[in-house]
Formats: sequence, C-alpha cells, structure tokens
Amino acid sequence: MTETTEDSAVQDSARTSERQSEGARKRRRTRVHRAWFVAAVTFVTILGAAAFRSLPGLLIDPLHQEFHWSRGTIGLAVSVNLALYGLTAPFAAALMDRFGIRRVVAVALLVIAIGSGATVWMTAAWQLMLCWGLLVGLGSGSMALAFAATVTNRWFTERRGLVTGILTAASASGQLIFLPLLSWIISEHDWRPAAVTVALAALAVVPFVWLLLRDHPADVGLKPYGSPEFVEKPPPVPGAARRTVNVLFSAARTGPFWLLAGTFAICGASTNGLIQTHFVPAAHDHGMPITAAASLLAVIGIFDVVGTIASGWFTDRFEPRRLLAVYYALRGVSLLFLPMLLAPSVQLPMVFFIVFYGLDWVATVPPTLALCREQYGDDSAIVFGWVLASHQVGAALVAFLGGFARDTFGSYDVVWYASGALCAVAALMALVIRRRPGTKVALA
Repeated sequence: MTETTEDSAVQDSARTSERQSEGARKRRRTRVHRAWFVAAVTFVTILGAAAFRSLPGLLIDPLHQEFHWSRGTIGLAVSVNLALYGLTAPFAAALMDRFGIRRVVAVALLVIAIGSGATVWMTAAWQLMLCWGLLVGLGSGSMALAFAATVTNRWFTERRGLVTGILTAASASGQLIFLPLLSWIISEHDWRPAAVTVALAALAVVPFVWLLLRDHPADVGLKPYGSPEFVEKPPPVPGAARRTVNVLFSAARTGPFWLLAGTFAICGASTNGLIQTHFVPAAHDHGMPITAAASLLAVIGIFDVVGTIASGWFTDRFEPRRLLAVYYALRGVSLLFLPMLLAPSVQLPMVFFIVFYGLDWVATVPPTLALCREQYGDDSAIVFGWVLASHQVGAALVAFLGGFARDTFGSYDVVWYASGALCAVAALMALVIRRRPGTKVALA
C-alpha cells in the first residue's frame, strides 16, 4: 500500500513538472524575442545619429553667403565626409567583432557630436574639412549600414530581409526627417544653432546604446531569432584592420563584388550625393523657398520607411538581382523628368516625384545585403562595408561634381541627366550578377 502511494506521488510530481515545463515552453513561445528589442534600440540609435546627415545640403547657401566660399569648396567638404563615411564602414564592422558593438557605436556618437559642435567656431574652409569632413565622416562611418548588417547577422536567422529594411529605413529617414526642423532653425536663427542641435541629437543616443544594446544573443543566454540551436559567442577577433583588408582582397578577386560595388556607387551618387546634397539649392535656384524644398526631402524620408521595409519583405521572397534592376531603372527614369518639375512652388507632379523617389531611396540596400550574404557568408558584413564604401565614394564624387557643375554651367540640369543615365547602367549591371550555385530565394 505504501509503495502504491509513493508511486502515485511520484507520478503526480512528474505530471506537475511536465505541466510546468509545458507552461514555460508556451511562455517562451509567446514572449517577444530579445532580438526585436535589440533591433528597436539599433533603429533608434541609427535614427538619432542620422540627424547630422540632414545638414550638408542646408549649409551650402548659408556658408556661401557668410564666408564667400564657392559651392565647389563646400561640396568638397561634403565629399570628404561622404567618402570617409563609406571607407570607415568595413573597418568599423571588424572593430565590432574585436571590441563589441556597444563600445564602437558609443565612441562613434561622441566623435560625431564633437565634430558637429566644433563647426560653430570655424572661420576657414580647412576647418570645415576637419570638423565636418574628417571627424563627422569617421564617426558616421562607424554608424553606417555595416552596423545594421552586424546586428542583423548576429541576432536574426529568420526575417533578415525585413529587419535589414527596417534598419535601413532608420538610416535614410533619420537624415531626412530632421530637415524641416533644421531648415527652420537656419532660416530663423542662423546655421550655428542647427549644428549644435545635431551634436545634441548624437549625444542623446549614447545612453540608449550603452544601457540597452547587447553584442550577441549568447550574452543574455538566447538563441538568435529563428535559429533551432544555441550559438556560442565567438571570441574577439584580433587584427581588425588586417582582417578587413584581407576580406577586401579576397572579395576583389570575384566578379560579383565589383558588380555590387559598381551598382551601389551609382546608388550613392543618385541619392546622398545628388538629391540629398543638391536638391535644396537646385530648387532654390528656381525660386522655391528653402523651407519648402527641405520639407519635400522630409517627405522622401517618410516614404522611404515604407519603401525600404517593403523592399526587405520582397527580398525575403523574390530574386534580389531582379529587384535591383527594377529599382535602378525606375530611379533613372524619374531623374530624367526632374528638371521639368522644378518651379517656384510645389506642384502635383513634383509631389509624385518625391513620393516615388522616397519609395525607391534605399530600397536597394536589402537586396544588395542579401547578395553579399549569398556570395560571402560569414564575411558578408565586412564585404558589405566595402560595398558601402563604394556607395559613399559615388556620393562624394557627385556631391563635389554637382557643385562644380552648378558653378560652371549655372544650373544642375546636366547632373540630373547624367545621373539618370548612370542608373540605367546600374540596372544592367544588377542583372548580370551570377547566382551562387545551390542558393534559394528565402521565404519568410
């Protein structure tokens, strides 16, 4: 009788333990994965740090009027900024593997704040090159899309395209959403308070990074989102600079790298280098108030969120090469029409252009990153950093050449037409990127 009672007690205990385990499994299934909180912090970080990216296009006319610097000289400072933004990115991805995401990003934000804030005391063009070109360029390069790629690769196995689209939208939209505020500050209070505002925005993000961001799922005892098994945190990778250069040399021996770099250079030329830097002064040339032109760029930032997230969703389901070809072709056609749309006031065709360009602004990033993952595996974040470097080199060239063309020809028309033709070339380049054998289109 005693044995029967003991057996019954053991069975009851086992059933209770089983129910508790099942309840724990259900709670784990219903609980939001930590990866989404990390993605949210990354989104806010990129959004806040991107405030300073709004400013260069607004500074061209005020700096030209106050210091009598040529637009070409100011455009050169922006070019240095854009080039360093891209060239720093692959090294930053390797530094994150060596020192961790939190440390690299926090230091980068502090450098951005110092560079932007120091511009209020500048009196010579070389100081603009130093503060805005060198310091802000280096800081922003560490906060580039390679940061988003690193977070996505570490924390997500599923939904990578969607998360990439969301984080990319933060980068581009943050640059544009601040435009109305900064343009109002410049028009009402001069450009210096706007520069201070940008510095404070970067500083405000630092506590979020330090307190909430984590380097790897293993730091909190979790699997990456969608992974069937636990992934150990890799040890710090020494020799960050050497590894970055070695990855470049290895990737440079493959054809897809040059095609991806070439298409992304044209992407940068037709977005950051062209529209973001020169749209406001070009619209002002046609009599449009600066605040109105800046508001149009802000609308691009709003629709960019929709377009980039949608592109990430498409990238999880469709062939990324074809997506790239469609994006570049449509962008090129829209640029050919832009000279006919510029006017003293905002007309309906211009609104249509702005909405379309917003949807297409950085829709190219999710399929480009997907192709990097497909081709280069574990090194994809660093390879994407080098591809992003080409994006910024293209942006830097057009930022300078656009100002030079305006000084030479008295208008931006030739820049719009040339950029439209380059986008057509990018569409063709995307179609000839070879597909790696055995790869499949990922479905969500």
